[in-house]
Amino acid sequence: MTFRCSSSLFLLAALLAASVLARAADTPPLSAGQTLYLPVYSFLWHGNLKKGYPSKTLVSVLVSVRNTDPKQAIRLVSARYYDTAGKQLHEYMTAPKVIPPLGTYELYVERQETAGGSGANFLLAWQADNPVNPPVVEGVHADIQGHRTLSFVTEARPLHPSRTE
Repeated sequence: MTFRCSSSLFLLAALLAASVLARAADTPPLSAGQTLYLPVYSFLWHGNLKKGYPSKTLVSVLVSVRNTDPKQAIRLVSARYYDTAGKQLHEYMTAPKVIPPLGTYELYVERQETAGGSGANFLLAWQADNPVNPPVVEGVHADIQGHRTLSFVTEARPLHPSRTE
């Protein structure tokens, strides 16, 4: 009986330790800057093929750059928009934008912009004077017409520094 109790306690302790380690691995390391890849969509293909192509629904995209650091500002220095073929279409930043602690900066891609295609993306570069909590960057896609609403979110992910030049 004692052995069962001890093994149960050991198992519980091991599970707790694994849970703590998993949560620690989810916490991103502090950084003084990164280049982030954000997948976005100008439109979505859907439905059945008509004349060789499926139907297309246009969507707008709100790119939300959220400074998650409660003590330090960050600077968004570049927001390059690319199409499905990887061709740069637009640079949204004409000058760096300071985002205060816990502040948000937004970029907007209109619904009528279809040049990006279904495989559009952004490369966003940010910097900080000292290591900070990395920002959360999301693309909020929407098409709201009458009683029909389509919306979804994509998340940015950091690129390896050696691959961003």
